[in-house]
Amino acid sequence: GQRSSLVMTLSNSQKELAMGTFQVDTLFLEAIKSLIEQGDNTALNRKLKSIHYADIAEIIEYLSIDEATYIIKLLKSETTADALAEVDPDTRERILENLSAKEIAKEVSELDSDDAADMILELSEARQEKVMSQIEDDEHVKDIRELLKYDENTAGGLMAKELVKIEEDLSVLKCLNEMRAQAENVTRVHSIYVVDQKNRLKGRLSLKDLITANSKDKVKDIYIPNVDFVTVDQNNEEVAKIMSKYDLEAIPVVNNKKELVGRITIDDIVDVIKEEAEKDYQLAAGISNDVEADDTIYELVKARLPWLFLGLLGGLGSVFILQDFESVMEQPRLRNLFFYTPLIAAMAGNVGVQSSAIIVQGLANDTVKGSPFKRLLKEIGLSLINGFALALVIIIFGIIINQELLVSLTIAGSMMLVIVVAALIGTFIPILLDKKGIDPAIATGPFITTANDIFGIFLFFYIAKLVLAF
Repeated sequence: GQRSSLVMTLSNSQKELAMGTFQVDTLFLEAIKSLIEQGDNTALNRKLKSIHYADIAEIIEYLSIDEATYIIKLLKSETTADALAEVDPDTRERILENLSAKEIAKEVSELDSDDAADMILELSEARQEKVMSQIEDDEHVKDIRELLKYDENTAGGLMAKELVKIEEDLSVLKCLNEMRAQAENVTRVHSIYVVDQKNRLKGRLSLKDLITANSKDKVKDIYIPNVDFVTVDQNNEEVAKIMSKYDLEAIPVVNNKKELVGRITIDDIVDVIKEEAEKDYQLAAGISNDVEADDTIYELVKARLPWLFLGLLGGLGSVFILQDFESVMEQPRLRNLFFYTPLIAAMAGNVGVQSSAIIVQGLANDTVKGSPFKRLLKEIGLSLINGFALALVIIIFGIIINQELLVSLTIAGSMMLVIVVAALIGTFIPILLDKKGIDPAIATGPFITTANDIFGIFLFFYIAKLVLAF
């Protein structure tokens, strides 16, 4: 009956898993939920034990907190610990509330020190101590405590303590034995670092050189002295730029004495890049805080309202500008100017956002270099070409609707100037913000759009007044 149907659904999913095409679909989730409801631990264990922890994490995201907690308690910590490290932090925090200090300690014990520290950090200070008192590995606890001292947005807060390091005075033979002993505690060995007797980073060791060397040779005779590294207090974004620039899978971390204290791997940097991209996207959309769709109404209002208020002020500014030029409405031949106001504002906003988006991207990738004057000339040239092409469209449109040629030329010329000014604002505001230590991504959102709307409308009517004498 129903149970055999569930088992069949799960069996089909297992076949997909074996073929490398496992996907979490509705039928599979319904089957898992039903087995949890029935308390059929044997079937759940059999069907979930061979699933990759990243897929377990995805399954957890679709379950209720109680159902997710049931899965975490059922499966072995070797799997669930990594799965918990992958799930959304808010979901993980709610699951941890349902686990005892001893259960959390089992999960933390299976994680590398960086992931373990991240999980511990989500607990209250009282629970942190209770959990760490339950961890049997004293060295692991020591590593976690050290990592908790660093700011989470620095290399120190991002690094893991697990790595393979060799003293430069060791022979190749002793080096191999030492590596075997250390590698047991390291999930992935990206690099072998060489240190002196005071644990100061000296370089890295190539596996090829190690394998081909004479067993009596010293490490100091074969290691590579050139090695990229970061310091514990360097910002996460700086670390990401360095690893991206040099295509590194891992990078060592040193303190102010150049002592080797940890390493950062590419998976952690991918998370940093993803978080920064999400943050920049929200800033560009006019959201000041890091929020998600399921956050409370209060948090969402707090994140959005300041930028909406800025937009309101910008709109009111445009109203005052239009009032200064209301005399144009009294002249039938010039009344059409008011109908072009939304067009001018839209063009100014769009051009400003385009320019700022390119600059912000360049600043993020560290490619905005060279003379500001050359960038100024380039932006003016690009704006003139784009403005001229769009101005021709305005003139042709004016001919089609039998609009006075001088009026069409005035509108087209004003729009060209507005486009140039908007492009310059969109180019230099992000650069200025970056130099002042403010995230330049803020310039791609309502800030730059509102500024360009006001400037655009003012320039449009001011030039029209000079040319058409109203």
